[in-house]
This record gives sequence, structure tokens and C-alpha cells, in this order.
Amino acid sequence: MPSARFTHTAGTSTWSFHDLKDLLAKATPLRSGDVLAGVAAATDEQRVVAQMALADLPLATFLNEAVVPYEDDEVTRLIIDSHDAAAFAPISHLTVGDFRNWLLSDGVDGAVLTAVAPGITPEMAAAVSKLMRNQDLILAAQKCRVVTAFRNTIGLPGRLSTRLQPNHPTDDAAGIAASLLDGLLYGSGDAVFGINPATDNVPQVVKLVGMMDEIIRHYGIPAQSCVLTHVTNTIEAINRGAPVDLVFQSIAGTEAANRSFGIDIKLLAEAHDAAQSLKRGTVGSNVMYFETGQGSALSASANHGLDQQTCEVRAYAVARHFRPLLVNSVVGFIGPEYLYDGKQIIRAGLEDHFCGKLLGLPMGCDVCYTNHAEADQNDMDVLLTLLGVAGCTFVMGVPGSDDIMLNYQTTSFHDALYARRALGLRPAPEFEAWLEKMQITTGGSRHMQLTEDLPPTFLESIKRLGQA
Repeated sequence: MPSARFTHTAGTSTWSFHDLKDLLAKATPLRSGDVLAGVAAATDEQRVVAQMALADLPLATFLNEAVVPYEDDEVTRLIIDSHDAAAFAPISHLTVGDFRNWLLSDGVDGAVLTAVAPGITPEMAAAVSKLMRNQDLILAAQKCRVVTAFRNTIGLPGRLSTRLQPNHPTDDAAGIAASLLDGLLYGSGDAVFGINPATDNVPQVVKLVGMMDEIIRHYGIPAQSCVLTHVTNTIEAINRGAPVDLVFQSIAGTEAANRSFGIDIKLLAEAHDAAQSLKRGTVGSNVMYFETGQGSALSASANHGLDQQTCEVRAYAVARHFRPLLVNSVVGFIGPEYLYDGKQIIRAGLEDHFCGKLLGLPMGCDVCYTNHAEADQNDMDVLLTLLGVAGCTFVMGVPGSDDIMLNYQTTSFHDALYARRALGLRPAPEFEAWLEKMQITTGGSRHMQLTEDLPPTFLESIKRLGQA
């Protein structure tokens, strides 16, 4: 069948869009990746007209026309086959523009959004985000609460968690332990102790997992660890008896892009089942950790002519299928070819967070940029603050904001502490209680306060663990 065409008349001109994915692409706020892919609007006028045409489109259109063919793509099949018609019913009569107004209305709260989430497809979420200003993305996301748990409870109101990221360019145990200590002294780590290994093989994964497990058990820390290796390495580490808490994998929004990562949905299911079999969680059983990022499908020449943000949100359908503990967009990591400057990075971060939360995901963000992007730490301060207001689940914590192993700029332990203090946010409750027990922080105020002195035994024993 020929592709459907979408038209919109503005003044004396009639504009035409080839098909649904062309309409979505042309309606997207400007970003360098869509220009690189040749799908962006040619002018601001064309972009506004596309947004007007998109606003008039019934939401049900996305159930009848796939942007990537059902027969060719397992992500599309997952989206269509898992769609909850009953959850969709309350909004099934709406257009995309009506959906935006509905999301922002006073009568729609977190409970309502939780109920409809299974009925919202990624393409619906992407479409409505294209009609929203930054303040709309913040206000609507703030209503969404997604709570997950493993050794602590993440995503509760008034909480902001952090991933303690103790990367080291040679995986040196003492260096990793020093970064762990640094982060713990600033109250970081309740989302996960997450290491990107410099040497990415199974024996090294087993070693790093064992090291973090020893620290967690020795101090009774209510937190979980993860080595951010390929899912096949984690499965093999589990088979070798390693104390794995979470399974990590980068994912994308098309089958072809996921294939470029060496994964498919079946493999992720195998890893999920393997981690579940260990039963290592104490307060919950969410065991998956996914990372995403706008531009990954285009990098793999696997975007099927879609704009990068719609591709990104399709990845959230894969994540949602496995009820993860954590999901985050590494928003500025790929570089200026996809998000050119601070303005585009800020917009993308707010889009990703809103769309993930709308679909029912525990959405965090790696507030970051590469050194050749037209961005700086002030831009990241803005995005961090906006995400904190929007109810972001977690952010990264890296010594000095500079990841010396991955060579990019992100948020530091100090930045996370700033966000908690400025916005009156706290760590996960179990982790907060542990921080007070260890005399790292004191309670009794609207925000977490650091103590001036620590028990010497705590410092010395952490040092010994790093030297072991």
C-alpha cells in the first residue's frame, strides 16, 4: 500500500508530509542529528506547520500505522503486541494536541498517569513531547512517580538518587575504592555503584563485582552494584557464581540498532531471568539497568528514516518490558553531531525524562557533554536543576565531574549535593538511614547535612579494602 500523506493548510499554503515518520521528524525541535540524517524541517515555518498538523492527529493513528514495519522489526512487534487497550481507553478519543492539554490539566495526577501508562505507545509520547515547551515537559513529568526497589526504594516523592560512578582508567582497586569513599562521604550511591570497566572481559567483571559486593556486605550498605559490561559477560559471570546484583545493557529503539549492540529481546530476557534466579534483592526484585541516548540508532545506520528522539523513545518500550530498577538517557555523550550545543542537550534531556516517565519508567539522566560540544558545566547546572524540579529519579556522581576513563564531562558528587540542597531532596530512605548510622550525615532538617568528622575506623577500613 502507498504511504499515507498528511497535509495542513496555513494561510494560502498547503503543506504535505510523506508519511507519519516524516511528520514526526519535521515537527521535532531543531537538533544537529536530524539535520545529519536529512529528516529535519528545512525551515522554522515548516516545523511549526508540522507541529500544527501533528496536534490535529488522533492518538489512535499510532495504533494503525507503524513508523517501522511490524514485519521487519521486533521492537515494533513488542510495542503493538503489548499495548494495553483498556489502559488506553480513557485517552483513545484524543488528538495529540488534546493529549498535551490533558496531561497539563489539574485533574490529571500521578495515579491517573500510572493507570494510562501501559496504553501509551512510545510514538504517542514522542509526538506529544514535540508540541510541548520545556516548562510543559517539566510540569507533566513532575506528576509521574515510578517507584522501584532492590536493596533500597528508588523514586519516592522528595527523593533524588545518584549513581556512584567510580571508574578508573586501569580498574585499579585502590583508585576505585578511593572514588567509592569520596562518593559515600557526599551521600552518593543509593541508585547504584556502577563501574564502566576499562578491561571488559568476564574475569575482570567477576573481580569488580566481587570487590563491590565485599564493600556492600562489610558495611551493610543498602545499595546495589553493577558492572556496565555487555549483557553476555554478565550472564557468564552469573554462571561462574559471581555476586551480580543488576544486569546492565545499552539499548536502542529498533531491532537493527540493538543488533549492532549484539543484543535482542530474547537475550535480555535470558539475562533478566538469570539475575532474578539469584534473589539478591532485599526490598524488591527489579534487576535491570538500561542506558539509552538520542542518536544511537543513526550511528548504527538503523534509524529507518526516523528522527532521533522518536527512535530514542522506542527504546523505552524495550526497557519497560523488563520492569527495570533504573533507566537513564546519557543525553550528551555521543557528541555535537547529534546534539550540537547546550540548548539542544537541555531540550533532549527534558524530552527523554518526560517520555520515559510517561511510559512508566524509573527515568534518570546522565547530565553530560563531550569536550568538543558547544556546551559547558553551566549548561549542565541548568539541566540538572530543571530535571530535579521535574522529579528525575537519579543522576550521576563522578569525582570532579570529569570521568577520566570515559573522557566526558558529567555531574559530580558536589553537583548532586547541590541539587538535593537547593530543591529539598533526599536519598532513598534506606540509604539515608545508613548514612546517618555511619555518621556521614545528620538528619532533622529539610535537607541532608554532611557531618564534619567521620569515625577513623570507617576511613581506615575502606582504605584496607582498596589495598586488598
